[in-house]
Amino acid sequence: MSRPQLADALSRAELVHDHAALQAAISRMGIEIGQFLAGNSAVFLSIMQGGLVFAGQLATEIDALLEFDYVHATRFRGTTTGGELKWKRRPDTSLKERTVLLVDDILDEGHTLNAIREWCYEEGAANVLLAVLCEKRHGRTVPGLAGDFVGVQVPDRYVFGYGMDYHEQGRNLPGIYAL
Repeated sequence: MSRPQLADALSRAELVHDHAALQAAISRMGIEIGQFLAGNSAVFLSIMQGGLVFAGQLATEIDALLEFDYVHATRFRGTTTGGELKWKRRPDTSLKERTVLLVDDILDEGHTLNAIREWCYEEGAANVLLAVLCEKRHGRTVPGLAGDFVGVQVPDRYVFGYGMDYHEQGRNLPGIYAL
């Protein structure tokens, strides 16, 4: 079976957030995070692969001392439904008694984000904050899990672009699209 093509998806997709709207949201989030940290430092943990595009842009908007690392854990591995969490890389940076800023592309149901957040606390983090570019509001999110800093809301549909993939394609699209 051949992989679905990005061009076909784009021909059917609706642009829900363009590049300018996303840049404005990221700038706003950077200001909010900088104000929240108020001169304190944080460990900035990008969640790969989806968080890569967003995290790089967000980092330059935050006026605070940040120590960078990343984590790679996934439940999807090229599919559209989540399975068992697989850890590909855990951070090397000590989280003990630190504020951790987890940075990801989307908060949907939140199973992966919740597992990573819980792991950070198990590693001794004093506080774990979630910064997500997109949030779906649908009532299926892990109870008690919410973004502390949220860029935009997206519809309860399949979304891709700006870090989110369509069958491992399109993460570098300059906007967010929905099918």
